[in-house]
Amino acid sequence: MSFKLFSLLVQASVWTIGISVISIALGFLIAIGLSAALLSGKALYRRPAEFFISFFRGVPLLVQLLLIYNLLPFIGLNVPSIVAAIIGMSLCTAAYQAENLRGGFESVPKGLIEAADMAGFSARQVFLRIKVPIALRLTFPALVNEAIMILKSSSLVSVVGIIEITRMAQDLASSTYMPIEIFSSAALIYLVICWAVALAGRYGERSLPGAAK
Repeated sequence: MSFKLFSLLVQASVWTIGISVISIALGFLIAIGLSAALLSGKALYRRPAEFFISFFRGVPLLVQLLLIYNLLPFIGLNVPSIVAAIIGMSLCTAAYQAENLRGGFESVPKGLIEAADMAGFSARQVFLRIKVPIALRLTFPALVNEAIMILKSSSLVSVVGIIEITRMAQDLASSTYMPIEIFSSAALIYLVICWAVALAGRYGERSLPGAAK
């Protein structure tokens, strides 16, 4: 395969990485709110959060993307397809990240929280200095795995017209009649990206406060 064809795949990877990074970041912010609602103990907040998580974990991402892409214009929101793709990816990953975070917060030893209360820590200090660091350390590997899953799942955004790695590979394979070379190169690019994320995740995990060095 020529360098020019390979460079087109690399250029398309910018869309894959960009959509994935923005979706993961937005999903994390949504997940914090969802996990807080799940742990609130109030049905008013917990029930909607449970429905949200059940829906986005139970419906295939491909269906979610098509639904959001067609629903937004129907309700009068004519946004670019890239925005619809990011919304769909963010909502989907938020559901998975919220479950990871909930498990992390529930695993924080109650003895530590009681000790902090006895030491005079405020609720905000307990949350920021005890709950968040411990929960993040416990859930960090799962969050990295979720980031890798989103990176690979980003190939589905081609259904709404985004030219990312997989869509570019399909277009090149059909025009050059070199499917093995093209898709092998696409697989190599995905592998390198996911390997880099896993490596960064291991470094980030070791850098967290209290992590084993």
